[in-house]
Amino acid sequence: MNTIAFDDLICQLRELGIAPGGVLLVHASFSKVGPVEGGPRGLIAALQAVLGPDGTLVMPSMSDDDEHPFDATTTPCVGMGVVADTFRRLPGVLRSDNPHAFAAAGPRAAYATSPHPLDVPHGLESPAGRVYSLDGQVLLLGVGHDANTTIHVAENIAGVRYRLPHYVTVLDTARRPRRYEYAEVDHCCENFALMDEWLANGERQRCGRVGHGMARLMRSRDVVDAATARLRANETVFLHPPGFDAECDAARNSLTGLPPC
Repeated sequence: MNTIAFDDLICQLRELGIAPGGVLLVHASFSKVGPVEGGPRGLIAALQAVLGPDGTLVMPSMSDDDEHPFDATTTPCVGMGVVADTFRRLPGVLRSDNPHAFAAAGPRAAYATSPHPLDVPHGLESPAGRVYSLDGQVLLLGVGHDANTTIHVAENIAGVRYRLPHYVTVLDTARRPRRYEYAEVDHCCENFALMDEWLANGERQRCGRVGHGMARLMRSRDVVDAATARLRANETVFLHPPGFDAECDAARNSLTGLPPC
């Protein structure tokens, strides 16, 4: 497979419609996009070149390890992909001090990565929620909407009531590890693929080739608007029918005994 030249990568990203000077939240699978000149760092450099000096690049940087306390300087995020794990280690990149971390570089990086709640990982006060509040864009590189964290922001805004139990390990005031348990809006996320159809209505999603992979670009606010409209009509629109998926079943079961919406 041929290596995509750096300048060609920049052209592809510009043609897709990334807004110079804007805020861009990126979810990426390098195995789908590469090979590109410069590897993961080359892809990051191309994204920053298109955004320009006034733009802010944001990527997920969540911990891979719930058993040990999170350290923003050393805890890897390999589960988010090699692009995200490379990005959080680059000079000048800020990373939020939270197991549900995001990393960012640019003028709005400090705001995007400022303290956010442990027990509402993807609410309005999360980094993804702040991209929404800044009217930023979301770029899916080689991944589908099942990786689109902004849809969880929509679930929280819509007030969905399903929850799954989760935990992380944090340091208490005496700097001792402590297990912190909470209930998170979660499920298998496969039905986030419905967003492709919902965003196609009104041409709110642009698709194209970046590197060797398929890319989707959209406004964060369009994602939230489309998702919240459906969720307010049907709270369980993203959940599989009973018996199809264990996580979705658990999410449905969490609604048992709750008063109707």
